[in-house]
Amino acid sequence: MNQVNLISGRGIPLVGDDIDTDRIIPARFLRCVTFDGLGEQVFADDRAQLNGEHPFDQPQYQSANILVVNGNFGCGSSREHAPQAIIRWGINAIIGESFAEIFFGNCIANGVPCVTASAETVKTLQSKLQSNPQAQITLDLAAKQVKCDDWVADISMGEGSRQMLLEGTWDSCGQLIQNPEQIKQTAQTLPYLAWQ
Repeated sequence: MNQVNLISGRGIPLVGDDIDTDRIIPARFLRCVTFDGLGEQVFADDRAQLNGEHPFDQPQYQSANILVVNGNFGCGSSREHAPQAIIRWGINAIIGESFAEIFFGNCIANGVPCVTASAETVKTLQSKLQSNPQAQITLDLAAKQVKCDDWVADISMGEGSRQMLLEGTWDSCGQLIQNPEQIKQTAQTLPYLAWQ
């Protein structure tokens, strides 16, 4: 099982409310057959407008794996390409004030926790990352805490999604391939399948 409990690494602050999926991955990149290469195009238009000053372009945030955002992150269209682009850039967890529901679900379906924290906590964490991009962050789903160096704050997440990550049941394909005998037994009882 692919259990998700602790995620450690460095963070990247992305300040602003209502960052929608069209900004995360512009529509012209949706024609791909696979999600390969989407990480290079994450926030393509925002990055072009900021001419190297976007956090995803700044050298101090390269290799960061925990994204810290503000309110209503991932709103807009329901495209799965948005979390896929973020994941393929290298993000393993997102901490924010709030998330759009479909974006949140798409992240959980890919094993990426989206945890919420108070506006004050998020702003403090973003400020810490801006002043010290090398700060080490640990997101602890079991303890429902985020730690940045010596600073600790509470986080929250819906209990169903949190348990899916902690137990590894978010990964439906992983569950299937771990139970081939049970699948065969069930298939043999179905009258519309000729199991071989």
